[in-house]
Amino acid sequence: MPTAAAPIISSVQKLVLYETRARYFLVGSNHAETKYRVLKIDRTEPKDLVIIDDRHVYTQQEVRELLGRLDLGNRTKMGQKGSAGLFRAVSAFGVVGFVRFLEGYYIVLITKRRKMADIGGHAIYKIEDTNMIYIPNDSVRVTHPDEARYLRIFQNVDLSSNFYFSYSYDLSHSLQYNLTVLRMPLEMLKSETTQTRQESFDIFEDEGLITQGGSGVFGICSEPYMKYVWNGELLDIIKNTVHRDWLLYIIHGFCGQSKLLIYGRPVYVTLIARRSSKFAGTRFLKRGANCEGDVANEVETEQILCDASVMSFTAGSYSSYVQVRGSVPLYWSQDISTMMPKPPITLDQADPFAHVAALHFDQMLQRFGSPIIILNLVKEREKRKHERILSEELVAAVTYLNQFLPPEHTIIYIPWDMAKYTKSKLCNVLDRLNVIAESVVKKTGFFVNRPDSYCSILRPDEKWNELGGCVIPTGRLQTGVLRTNCVDCLDRTNTAQFMVGKCALAYQLYSLGLIDKPNLQFDTDAVRLFEELYEDHGDTLSLQYGGSQLVHRVKTYRKIAPWTQHSKDIMQTLSRYYSNAFSDADRQDSINLFLGVFHPTEGKPHLWELPTDFYLHHKNTMRLLPTRRSYTHWWTPEVIKHLPLPYDEVICAANLKKLIVKKFHKYEEEIDIHNEFFRPYELSSFDDTFCLAMTSSARDFMPKTVGIDPSPFTVRKPDETGKSVLGNKSNREEAVLQRKTAASAPPPPSEEAVSSSSEDDSGTDREEEGSVSQRSTPVKMTDTGDSAKVTENVVQPMKEVYGINLSDGLSEEDFSIYSRTPISAFSQDNIYEVQPPRVDRKSTEIFQAHIQASQGIMQPLGKEDLSMYREYIRNRYL
Repeated sequence: MPTAAAPIISSVQKLVLYETRARYFLVGSNHAETKYRVLKIDRTEPKDLVIIDDRHVYTQQEVRELLGRLDLGNRTKMGQKGSAGLFRAVSAFGVVGFVRFLEGYYIVLITKRRKMADIGGHAIYKIEDTNMIYIPNDSVRVTHPDEARYLRIFQNVDLSSNFYFSYSYDLSHSLQYNLTVLRMPLEMLKSETTQTRQESFDIFEDEGLITQGGSGVFGICSEPYMKYVWNGELLDIIKNTVHRDWLLYIIHGFCGQSKLLIYGRPVYVTLIARRSSKFAGTRFLKRGANCEGDVANEVETEQILCDASVMSFTAGSYSSYVQVRGSVPLYWSQDISTMMPKPPITLDQADPFAHVAALHFDQMLQRFGSPIIILNLVKEREKRKHERILSEELVAAVTYLNQFLPPEHTIIYIPWDMAKYTKSKLCNVLDRLNVIAESVVKKTGFFVNRPDSYCSILRPDEKWNELGGCVIPTGRLQTGVLRTNCVDCLDRTNTAQFMVGKCALAYQLYSLGLIDKPNLQFDTDAVRLFEELYEDHGDTLSLQYGGSQLVHRVKTYRKIAPWTQHSKDIMQTLSRYYSNAFSDADRQDSINLFLGVFHPTEGKPHLWELPTDFYLHHKNTMRLLPTRRSYTHWWTPEVIKHLPLPYDEVICAANLKKLIVKKFHKYEEEIDIHNEFFRPYELSSFDDTFCLAMTSSARDFMPKTVGIDPSPFTVRKPDETGKSVLGNKSNREEAVLQRKTAASAPPPPSEEAVSSSSEDDSGTDREEEGSVSQRSTPVKMTDTGDSAKVTENVVQPMKEVYGINLSDGLSEEDFSIYSRTPISAFSQDNIYEVQPPRVDRKSTEIFQAHIQASQGIMQPLGKEDLSMYREYIRNRYL
């Protein structure tokens, strides 16, 4: 007989930190203050973290006696009542984690919380305030001059701004995942929960919930999905040391809940957004994807509907729907060094086999199943290529990947130029989005934890019978997910997600028997409440990534926004512009430090000295070559000695492999250069150590005018090249100054430029050429020590480069080899014989037409030309 299951409620919900000279004592209790645990933190270690957890569950009386003995034993004089030996430092509600910079460790505690939502009786809290306490005693503290600066950078991540946690509900997983695990039968639970039940006390032992029939309550603790956990790095050092009740995982994003009354019946509508902690950052500094398939601005949004009349997972009615937003999974960036409101889009690396997109969609298939539906809202038609660059590359990647997927599990790609439809006065944007939303929800389905209601069986709806997903005896499961993206994944994406969520909400209400048809109309109380919830959701996510609230809202696309909305949009665009120009670099440093992407280390460059964080987020781009004194296992001295190129010359990995394999077949397996990394590299010197630093693109070494006039006979000036092959002389201070753009920022754009520079640009598209961004793409650094010498325009000797002098004459041995080798086995073959190319008739007619056009003789237009011209006029002006 299956056993009732419930999530484990953490027994540490209230904490008090006590202080002595040698130790901190962290006492944690449950909400009723009947069960206690104690952590002992050593303060005599200047740089190490020593924590002792006895894993014993204390009663209230035992804790009082323990604290009394500690107070008595740490007094200056035994028996003296005036001087206390144990001080109460702070009260808290949870431990965020432990962090160390260049000195000792800090402990981060949650000191204020606020309840934001309730799901099945499980409270979700928002962090309101935190306290950061230095652990080592002042007598053993080893000071460092840069410690205070790292502390300020770390505290720039405002933990009181949209960070959430729960003591009993796993916020990193969806409701479908959490309730599916709870419905596992007893046979599968016994082996998984025996150890957990032995280590943790039963929170229900005083409630008398063990029935006479042999059934019981088992606690379930699933591992969090670390992609959406933001303090995983802070808890990693104590994860294997302390009891799991001390581990409190937090998420970043949005959480909101509204109450809807349907004829007096309370229904809770909850919206939870989980922001990914992988490749996290700000708007222009984090674009596209990293080498592991994690994309920028990736957020999983889940809408949960529950009947509040019965607040229980086992007896209540619950439904949820999940959708995802995220940047286009390609290697791309935007240059912000020119301080333009709309920087040009640059594809940083060629990815012909869609490697990064494959990794990204592989993650989605593992988490959500199929089908994966892509709703691409970027522009398709522009006067000059801007957003369309991303569409073309994404289509090619999806087309390539679908070759390897079964037909029933292929990735569904839906392109829709939302900005174009917004300009038109005849098209209704939301009507078109509603059609897309209907088709998407029918394919993916949604989650509900109860079977179809009897009324839906008596009066079946056509739309309900066409619903996809997976139908099980206990309800329905969502299979697959919708992935929506534009360029920024802010304004257009939020409106599209609202329309899909509105369509799913109708099906959710219908599944719970609250409406008679799965349809919801605008300007109703339910939709108005849901729209406000989604606008708060969009404003919050936009502030986190873009630095301002939404510029265009649902009312903007419905074209019912008041006339004052235009001025508000301008102010939000200005706020976004200034945030991107002046504060994004500091915010990015704070995120990198908080998430553990960068670890301060003595003797290595500091976080503010790095010209780019590219290598911190792309792990496989730093491939070290050996120093002149020692060699790694990939390379041998013979290979390095016979490399046909000098160290300080830009080389291509593909050509390097061909040259080495051609000359040294026996070292082919030892060379760690794979086909997927065939992209331009440069060799830079760091204190006599050579490393491969990836450059932005092969286009950087081509003249800027190659796109305008590709003729190889065009005269080009030396300053027209995008980048010097041998590199330009620079120092570390210049790199740091180039990275901070606030000091030399030009005045903000005019109102006309602002109105056309928002994420949902509806004006004329404009582009300007710019240099490569120091933050979003790699920057070449050269050592400025006395031993480093960089020269420009130095022509290497031919013998040094190729190994031989081509101007010397051939030796007698070479002549003898040449004389013995016949040129051809055919008698009539001659290297001087040339046959004219054969030209077909159509090509000849086209050539003659061009000649006549140059003489003023125009050819009459044919039917195809007229139809093409009419199509152009229709698309351009109508």
